Amino acid sequence: MTSDVDRMLPSTVPVMLIDPDGRPTSAGPLPPAEDLLRGYASMVTARRFNEQASALVRQGRLAVYPSSFGQEACQVAAAQVLTDADWLFPTYRDTAAVTVRGVDPVEALVLLKGDWHSGYDPYERHVAPLTTPLATQLPHAVGVAHAARLRGEPTVVLALCGDGATSEGDFHEALNFAAVFRAPVVFLVQNNRYAISVPLSRQTAAPSLAHKGVGYGVPGEQVDGNDLAALLDVLSGAVARARSGGGPQLVEAHTYRMQAHTNADDATRYRSDDEVAGWVARDPLTRLETYLRAQGVLDDGRAAGIAADAEEVARRTRDGINQDVEPDPEDLFRHVYSRPTPQLVEQLAMVRDELARDEPAGTPDRQEAAR
Repeated sequence: MTSDVDRMLPSTVPVMLIDPDGRPTSAGPLPPAEDLLRGYASMVTARRFNEQASALVRQGRLAVYPSSFGQEACQVAAAQVLTDADWLFPTYRDTAAVTVRGVDPVEALVLLKGDWHSGYDPYERHVAPLTTPLATQLPHAVGVAHAARLRGEPTVVLALCGDGATSEGDFHEALNFAAVFRAPVVFLVQNNRYAISVPLSRQTAAPSLAHKGVGYGVPGEQVDGNDLAALLDVLSGAVARARSGGGPQLVEAHTYRMQAHTNADDATRYRSDDEVAGWVARDPLTRLETYLRAQGVLDDGRAAGIAADAEEVARRTRDGINQDVEPDPEDLFRHVYSRPTPQLVEQLAMVRDELARDEPAGTPDRQEAAR
């Protein structure tokens, strides 16, 4: 892509525009106040959404939930820098980003409830299905970006992954393909320090994950993943470059998973309370709130309104997930292929026959089967 090695190298320290105490740094100008306020409102809703989803797991309404508590700035920024025509490719932990993108919160949780498929139409909001296998969505994201470039469309794809995904072959294949074909895709690695219980030190010996792009000719950048202002600045710049034909970029966001990997994980077995407490002090939500209040952009009244809106999202999510849906056995065969295979047709007939046998003799379905 470029022979300028310095152009590809990330900054030596993560970009930070607002420090953990909520004070602006001298690293550069901040995004407009309205963008930060919009992001703050989305982060409040994302935090409440995380809390509600975790509660639904404890109540037995969700099978599992990978919380993004503490990573809300990454989630919000990823969705906020995109246009409606762009695409977002999330991981299993990115339900908050999916909802900020406009997907109904209940639909975003359907997969984690155990229902069929992803729960939402990917084409409606240009959001790919949430993926559980690590990094498998990244080659698909590059494919969508490459196709858009071939068609002459101004589409940019933003692909999310975690630090553990950088150890997968799909990650490296995606970066190489994107670089060679100059695909308009931005890779955002949310480095939350752990791949379940495996610490970052056992994942890589590179100076940073952002350096991994250099070998493929993909520029890299590091950013404080708990600073929404810095994320908006870095990601919007990467998206703009991709849209103008500048090719892909790899962005590493330094953040922290404050809660366990999922409800099935005991994080106390591999990290200390002191470590977690150190990151609680860098909470992205309180950092931005402190800044906005100091600037006079946020007051008690507006904060209360934002909190009320977030509570309403939580209520609608709770009510929606608590509704029991009568499953249709024929959903097992729908949408597997655009044209059902002979085997699927045969299996569907067998299921219909079994269901007809279970129906009382006088029911319309049984009568229809008898004919």
